[in-house]
Amino acid sequence: MGRIFISAAHGGKEGGGIDPGAIAGDTTEAREMILLRDLIVTELRARIFEVLSVPDDLSAAQTIAWINSRSRRGDIALEIESDAANSPSVRGASVFYITNNNERKSNAELLLMGLLRRVPQLPNRGVKPDTDSGLGSLAFCRRTTLPSLSMQVGFLSSPEDRALLQTRRRDFALGISDGLASWSRVIDPSPGTPEEPTYMAINININGQNYLEQGVLINGNAYIPIDLVDRLRIDLSKASNVRRITYRKIVYVKAIELRDFNVAVSWDAATLTVSLRSNLVVCPGQLDRVMSNGNTSEVQLQLFLRNNHENALVKFPDIPKLYREEAGIEGVNYDIAFCQMSVETGFLRFGGSIRPEQNNFAGLGAIGGGVEAASFESARIGVRAHIQHLKAYASLEPLVQEVVDPRFRFVTRGVAPLIEQLSGRWAADVNYGAKITAMLKRLYESAGLL
Repeated sequence: MGRIFISAAHGGKEGGGIDPGAIAGDTTEAREMILLRDLIVTELRARIFEVLSVPDDLSAAQTIAWINSRSRRGDIALEIESDAANSPSVRGASVFYITNNNERKSNAELLLMGLLRRVPQLPNRGVKPDTDSGLGSLAFCRRTTLPSLSMQVGFLSSPEDRALLQTRRRDFALGISDGLASWSRVIDPSPGTPEEPTYMAINININGQNYLEQGVLINGNAYIPIDLVDRLRIDLSKASNVRRITYRKIVYVKAIELRDFNVAVSWDAATLTVSLRSNLVVCPGQLDRVMSNGNTSEVQLQLFLRNNHENALVKFPDIPKLYREEAGIEGVNYDIAFCQMSVETGFLRFGGSIRPEQNNFAGLGAIGGGVEAASFESARIGVRAHIQHLKAYASLEPLVQEVVDPRFRFVTRGVAPLIEQLSGRWAADVNYGAKITAMLKRLYESAGLL
């Protein structure tokens, strides 16, 4: 039976000390997670598990390096954190796993069920691939050499979740310990000596062509020989984050990391085949340009919205059509605008200070900086205001239609032609652009364009 590594969010910060993370209800994410982590460690040690607690003053990168430097076959790693949302009504627990890894998905289900059996009052938000996270990937799931999961034990911004966590902390610890114990027992270290483990061979398909050269399966993740990466026209010489291993004198790279180079990666468990596709419909050079053409159909936008919120189209049935039409008039990429709307409204769930009847799909403020956000007479006018505000940031060209964006004249024109440049401008969040880009990739993958 291997060891268990546990890290409590939110970790260290630049210049030393502990990053408090989310703050709500006179407490912090760091405080709550450290208290919970300590109870989990105590419980697991009482069950005769060997547990390593990650120091609290390490940054995210240092945490991963700390775990990797101490890891050995059969070990597992868990990060616990609490989430925060604009609306206090958003609640529940979830577990993220590295995408395309069915083994890790099963481990995540064990962990989540362990918690929910002990705390059934906590809503179940399910297990999710890390591509469904705000940033499109999670370093803890991707960069650790061990099988690893990231668990969100609830929303600190929810009074109900916060009260549960603070009054039933021991039940949380027992449930998570139950899940970790079950996960640890199903880990089957690869055979072979500690110096030379034996990994299962897998098949490789690139752009529809099967290759005689095989990859390997390590901790449920597909790795391919690095020489095949050249066939995808990818230069990894400066990509230090891409996981590499040497096995039997051959260098392999983790296939899923190639998604960052606009390669679609899928896994067929029945045939043990990893498939990679680089013949993109979307031009990579245009992916992040606000002033460009969209690539999806109205039906593809409808399906994407419905798959992420089944009731999204009840109140706004024409929203995909409106974005395509209004963005097309002004030359704005409607896919980008649609994904920004999805980020801002939580796939039209809204919450927080903006109500659905305000038809405000992008968090636009009112003139004069009033407490309430801007309101628009119809969904079409709300979409038009959103498109105009995007064009104000991304272009020096005049508007085609009459201005309806209440803050259009306050924007310095043309300062943000790329998605990433909206960070710190449209929203204070320095990861704002990265979240929109991650949503855009999710859209294109769902539509078979990426």
